[in-house]
Amino acid sequence: MRRRDLLTAAATSAVAAGTTGLAAAGPASAQGKGHGSKGGVRTGFETLRRSGYASVTGQRVGIISNPTGIDRELNHIVDVMVADAAVNLVAIFGPEHGFRGIGQAGEGEEFFIDEKTGLPVYNAYNNSATMERLFSDLELDTVVFDIQEVGARFYTYIWTMYLALEAAARLGVKFVVLDRPTPLSGKDAYGPVLHPEHSTFVGLKAIAQQHGMTPGELARLYNEVFVPAATGGKRADLHVQRLSGWDRRMRYTDTGLPWVAPSPNMPTLATADIYVGTCLFEASALSEGRGTTQPFQLIGAPGIDHRWEKALNAREMPGVRFREAYFKPVFSKQQDKTCGGVEVLVTDVDRFEPIPTALAMITEQWRLFPEYRWRSQDVTSFWMDKLSGDTRVREAIESGTDAADIPEVWYDDLKRFRKLRGEFLIYR
Repeated sequence: MRRRDLLTAAATSAVAAGTTGLAAAGPASAQGKGHGSKGGVRTGFETLRRSGYASVTGQRVGIISNPTGIDRELNHIVDVMVADAAVNLVAIFGPEHGFRGIGQAGEGEEFFIDEKTGLPVYNAYNNSATMERLFSDLELDTVVFDIQEVGARFYTYIWTMYLALEAAARLGVKFVVLDRPTPLSGKDAYGPVLHPEHSTFVGLKAIAQQHGMTPGELARLYNEVFVPAATGGKRADLHVQRLSGWDRRMRYTDTGLPWVAPSPNMPTLATADIYVGTCLFEASALSEGRGTTQPFQLIGAPGIDHRWEKALNAREMPGVRFREAYFKPVFSKQQDKTCGGVEVLVTDVDRFEPIPTALAMITEQWRLFPEYRWRSQDVTSFWMDKLSGDTRVREAIESGTDAADIPEVWYDDLKRFRKLRGEFLIYR
């Protein structure tokens, strides 16, 4: 089988019950359907609570969380923990968008006192030095992380977790991850792997664009591979409070867990299903739908018309259809302009391939509407290189490479990452 065929097959059957090779385990027809008892999944917080908070009792605890840190009854875990004498919770740390989730892209939340609990809330967004200083000044024994992630390398919560884990390693502070499934954590890793020269807060370390891991699994990889390299060999005292009842083949909707928007432009599970692909349009001059009610599902710009939808549907990509769409963003790119484009509609989440789909969208748009290219023409700072993590992806698009052939450029990197990833999977 040629590399192109092998990569396409791997993306199509993207559920990997612990596999580290290029082919995922199990037939496509079985993925995500009827596995596990609906409603039987317990998050890491729920298993921690059932243990009587065994891993944090008697310690000064800080927590990194946001509105997604909830239990099954929609109670925020900060409120639950503060009310329990077994936990001494002394501080809260907010990631991008803040603890309350009110900040837009690239924004944190300034210091405040939470009125409900009386706890101080600090901004932990993209600042490792601040986290290390605060953990030390607050004399924390343990830092807890509980945030809903979506499975994309450029979703910054996983890098807040990394920086906090690094700070914990330097200080000798225990780090507890309360694990949660993500919409993509049952899928295999896919897409380009970050090259070090493109390290930013939308991708600090060499993981795949679609990493296919839970936060707890990622933390294990970080702590063994990346943290020691940054701390002179130190590792954090890492504890992953595991999920109970979760099967890698389950869709998120099979878990019975409630969904709370993890960031302002991630309102629904439908958004999360496609974000790891269509977020690449942040690098484009086109609007990625920010400033509309369907971010990352509506893509377009002034002057784009029905020809794009026709070309995309003609490709007959698995699990997706496109609708000709028109919209006017109220903020962000193309603000207050009438944009033509497409709405991305996932018809079969098990067969849908978000990264190949997004690459097909970009290459067809370049062919039909070449007036729209990258959002920056400064060759030293293409945003596409930061998002993909690999300059060769942008160069392949610019050279007119067909979308189906672009995965060739990351084949070897992805193969190595899949092998590494397999060493740290918890749920197999």
